[in-house]
Amino acid sequence: MSAAFGDSPIRVALAGAGMISVYHLRAWQAAGIPVVAVCDIDRGKAESRAAEFGIDRIYDDPEALFRDGGFDVVDIAASVGAHAPVTRLAADQGVHVMLQKPMTETVAEAEALVEAVGDRVRFMVHENYRFRPHYMTVRRWIDEGRIGKVRHAAISCRGSGLCPRDGAEPFLLERQPYLRGFRRNLVFETMIHHLDVLRCLCGPLRVIAARLSRLAEDLPGEDTAAILLEGDDGLIATADGSICAPGYPQLHGDRLEIIGTRATVIMDYNRVYLVGAEGEAEEVDLLGRYQECFDAVIASFLTGLRHGTPFETDRLDNLETLRLMESAYRAAGVEIAA
Repeated sequence: MSAAFGDSPIRVALAGAGMISVYHLRAWQAAGIPVVAVCDIDRGKAESRAAEFGIDRIYDDPEALFRDGGFDVVDIAASVGAHAPVTRLAADQGVHVMLQKPMTETVAEAEALVEAVGDRVRFMVHENYRFRPHYMTVRRWIDEGRIGKVRHAAISCRGSGLCPRDGAEPFLLERQPYLRGFRRNLVFETMIHHLDVLRCLCGPLRVIAARLSRLAEDLPGEDTAAILLEGDDGLIATADGSICAPGYPQLHGDRLEIIGTRATVIMDYNRVYLVGAEGEAEEVDLLGRYQECFDAVIASFLTGLRHGTPFETDRLDNLETLRLMESAYRAAGVEIAA
């Protein structure tokens, strides 16, 4: 693996030009790092993103992208099926990797990928929920000792994105059509973030029990879930969610409650407060500050790359989140392909 970059220039290529890529590109732009090439198997998407951000090099073949080279980092924002092959291409060419979550479809695939890449390049997973400003506020309060030692945690998400709409298909299917084919939906695609947040705030966790359900019609994957977990020293945590909940926003919102030895902190959508001190709540403009978590992930990646320090969401750390996610399916009786 190459030495830390220090103040040397860093150049980036983007692989995957779908919906989420605009936030990645804005984050690189905010960090002052040039993105020199965009690649997507749908060339029209690559051309559109490249034109939007003034990028000259456009590809629809990852192998051609790496053959031409001229970049130090690849930011892989492609669909999950492309994650492993593009990461392997990068490692073979000595290009460092920022990989959108989830790393792969299964833990077995992720373990094989981590082993194949080894220490040839730096490898961080873009897991951004723990960097979102409302979650960062909770983290800060815990670090400041406001609630004492964490004893219990409960996290939930609610949204109506898969509820029927008059004259139109459900919002999430219009926004993310690939969900039609997902046999593992809510936990794999969305609640993996919430499991990562619980790991971040509570330490190592194990799944004890889980139940999954489908409230939406004609979709193979679950849209409702309840997961029971345990940690060290008797800690219990729960994670539950539904994205087919009438009356809630189409994009889900979250609630988090953490009981400590001194106080209890609640994050209710955009408000963070201590129980009994609700009048002192901090409020976060979630839509206005949505870009911040992408900026924070990129900044964290660059710090590790420049100074040779560990990534907070390194591939080995993210493996633990993947294992937790997969354990929830196994506990619910869902067979995971080898």
